[in-house]
Amino acid sequence: MAEQNGRLVLAATPLGDSRDASPRLAEALASADVIAAEDTRRTRALAAALGAAPTGRVVSFYDAVETSRIGGLVAAVEQGQTVLLVTDAGMPSVSDPGFRLVAACVAKELPVTCLPGPSAVTTALALSGLPCERFCFEGFAPRKDGERRRFFAGLADEPRTAVFFESPHRIAATLATAAEVLGADRRAAVCRELTKTYEEIRRGGLGELAAWAQDGVRGEITVVVAGAEPRGVTDIGDLAEEVRRLADDGMRLKDAAAKVAAEHGVSKKALYDAAVSI
Repeated sequence: MAEQNGRLVLAATPLGDSRDASPRLAEALASADVIAAEDTRRTRALAAALGAAPTGRVVSFYDAVETSRIGGLVAAVEQGQTVLLVTDAGMPSVSDPGFRLVAACVAKELPVTCLPGPSAVTTALALSGLPCERFCFEGFAPRKDGERRRFFAGLADEPRTAVFFESPHRIAATLATAAEVLGADRRAAVCRELTKTYEEIRRGGLGELAAWAQDGVRGEITVVVAGAEPRGVTDIGDLAEEVRRLADDGMRLKDAAAKVAAEHGVSKKALYDAAVSI
């Protein structure tokens, strides 16, 4: 049985500017019994910049060693120690090491908490100028051309704004494929070196951005792509009939109206009222 006070702490780290670190992160770096770091050198440099000298063990926790380290870190939490998990930048587990360790602690009902902070996903989304009310995060775009085409085909009818990461040496090919599959006019933003000295946000159609990227793009890159435009249907009566058919098949009328309204970009209330009147 775990001793009291042992816990896993996920901590977001600055994307580039150490001044974005929270006071709680500095305190955690100085006081944690164990720091599991994606890159121990970068973590020590960050701690030094924050004036927070680690007093606990600092161990590496990157992709190649993640699985082998989990058992020891879970045991440390069970023994009552505080294990702090940090990655190079942003939030652990979000396209970075961490998910498996969190899952292992959750499976043993060990305490897991989080020190919130910077995230390239939400930072890029906010800067993109695209709708932010609903979005999906897609991790890294696939490397192989065929998989990449299927990746974008899956976003063709996605109404939410999509966010994904890409490497500088693949960004030109990825944007070219996106323009081909989703259309050259689909709005997007390429966010480069967020919070750093050479931060750059390029906004425009996918075709325009693909042409720009041909000259080469450097740095850490986050791409934001607008969701698909709703399919317009002028006759709401036809949609009301579709709602009634779903209701006849056993779906609640309100749920059917919500489903059809979301698919066709019309008012849920107007569609519900029309279906009721039939």
